[in-house]
This record gives sequence, C-alpha cells and structure tokens, in this order.
Amino acid sequence: MATIVMERIGRLFISIQQVRQVPEMLSTAAPSMPATLRDSEVPCFFRERYIYSGYRPLHQGWRYYFFSLFQWHNETVNVWTHLLGALLILVKWAQLAETVDFVRDPHAWPLLILLQSSLSYTLSSAVAHLLAGKSELSHYMFFYLDYVGVAQYQYGSAVVHFYYAVEEDWHGCVQGFFMPTACLLCCLSCLGCCYGKYRNHSLPPWVRKVSQVIPSSVAYMWDTSPVFHRLLFWPTANGFKDSSLIFHFGQVAFFLSSAFFFTQPLPERWFPGHCDFLGQGHQLFHVFLLLCTLCQIQASYLDYVARRTLYVHLHRAGEAAFFVALYVATLVSCAFIAAFMFRKVRQLLNDCAKSK
Repeated sequence: MATIVMERIGRLFISIQQVRQVPEMLSTAAPSMPATLRDSEVPCFFRERYIYSGYRPLHQGWRYYFFSLFQWHNETVNVWTHLLGALLILVKWAQLAETVDFVRDPHAWPLLILLQSSLSYTLSSAVAHLLAGKSELSHYMFFYLDYVGVAQYQYGSAVVHFYYAVEEDWHGCVQGFFMPTACLLCCLSCLGCCYGKYRNHSLPPWVRKVSQVIPSSVAYMWDTSPVFHRLLFWPTANGFKDSSLIFHFGQVAFFLSSAFFFTQPLPERWFPGHCDFLGQGHQLFHVFLLLCTLCQIQASYLDYVARRTLYVHLHRAGEAAFFVALYVATLVSCAFIAAFMFRKVRQLLNDCAKSK
C-alpha cells in the first residue's frame, strides 16, 4: 500500500514539474518580441493617418508576426475582431446545421455560400492585418487576399438576397441577369480595391479611396436591392409579422455604419495619437461589419424557413447549382485579378529597388 501511495505521489510531482515548465517552454518557442515603433520609425507606406505609435518593426521572421497576435500593437484589435467574428460564424454554422440539410437540400446551398463567404472574408481580413506588416510586398499580397475575400462575400450577400429575400415583382424585373451582374460587380470591386492599393505611391489618399469605395458601393446597392425593395413595402405587406425583416433592417443599419467608419478616420481624427491601440475607426468598421454579417445570416435563415413556398416557386430546378458554379467562377476570377495586380506590384517594387 505504501509503495502505491509513493508511486502516485511521484507521478503527481512529475506532473507538477511538467506544468511548471510550460511557461519556460512557451518563452523558448516564442521569438523575442521587439517593442513597437513610432510612426517616424517606419516607412511612410505603413503609416496610418492620426496613428502615431504601435507599429511593428519590418522584416522580422514570420514567427514574430504570428506571435504578435498576442502582442499589444495598433493592429491587435483589427485582428481579433475578425478572428472572434470567424468563431461566431462557425458557432452559428454549427447551430444551423442541426436543422438545415446543407448537403441534400439544394435550396439551402445559397445559405451555405453565405456562411462560407462570411467565414472566408473574416479570416482573410484577420490574416491581412496580422501578417501584412512584414514588408511592402507582404502588405500588398495579404491585402489582395483580403480583397478577394470581400468580393466573394459580396457574392454571398447577393445570392441569399436574390434567392430568399426577393419579392415576386422584383424577381420578375431582374430575373436572368441579377446574379451574372452581381458576379461582374464583385470582380469590378476586387479590381478597384487592388488598383487603388497598387497606385498607393502615386495617387492622393482620397483618389485611392474612391477607386475602392465606388465599385463596392455599386455592388452593395445591387446585391441588396431585393432587401431594399422588400423593406420599402414593409408596413403594407404584413411585414410586422415577418421576424426576418427586423434582421434585414439591422444588417442595412450596421452596414451603413461600417461604411461610414471605413471612409472616415474617426474618432482618431478628433484625438490624434490617442486611438493608436483602441478606438480606431477601422476597428469600429470591423465591429459593425461583423454585426451586419450576423444579422444577414439570421435573416437569410428565417427567410429560408418561412418563405420556402415562394422561393421554390420563383427559382427553377437546378438554379441553386448554377449559383454555386457561378460562386466558384467569381472566386476564381477575383483570384486571377488579385494575382495579376500582385504581379504588377512586384514589378513596380523591383523597378523602384533598381532605381535606388
């Protein structure tokens, strides 16, 4: 008996010793974390207006930028808002999978596209904000990835609005060309964002912003037109009994709020240097866009459940499969656009390096 007790005590002691070694193991695995820098210590390309500190040093090893996920710098909140957003989307996806047959029900495929595209844009944005600070080339590469994610999320928004939210009269007006037009606008939006970033050195900030905002705004107006049309007739169409319209209202309000903070550097413009780590307009943009996405997913699910008779009548057999194929084509096209623009960026940077 005494031998057994001593053996268990010995195992417990070994376990405690192993636990005590965990912090040392982590510190050995993690690279040393250089202090963040002032804006004057990084190239102009990486500086954000009214953000004076919290910049990570350039040209560190990849491990540093991965581990900077747990460092307090001026991109930390931008990374974590979308990482947590991706987790919330995964949780929502798991909840919906308990009642929605995403495999055998073709009418659920547009909702699946929205979930997939929402998860993709949050993760690509998180990766961009985490890793783009390594170098100028990395900045272009990862934000081009981000733009592809945003473009395919635009497609996901369009397909659920057209499939579930559309009213019969608006469907009759745009049937046959709504989704091909949405696909084209996604590609133009991706191209506008990539081109604006490509001309970062030669165009004023407001011109670059216009090249990003206008194509995306046109895409949003078109993709969300079925929702706008439906909300317009909310009071007269027995809408007060339609619970999904509350979430459609929410997604529109949150998107407009996110668009405001994307285009306006507030509140950091009012408090220069005081929002370097927390409170930046881009952080608020992330939060409002995530709330928009969650409202959109919930609204689309409620429409999927409650409006089945209508959308089964409106959409032909095989149309859902066509929209899935069009989603793949949109994703591939945007990836080619980003790759083409990235090639031009690499050539530009090589030419600049040779001229020095």
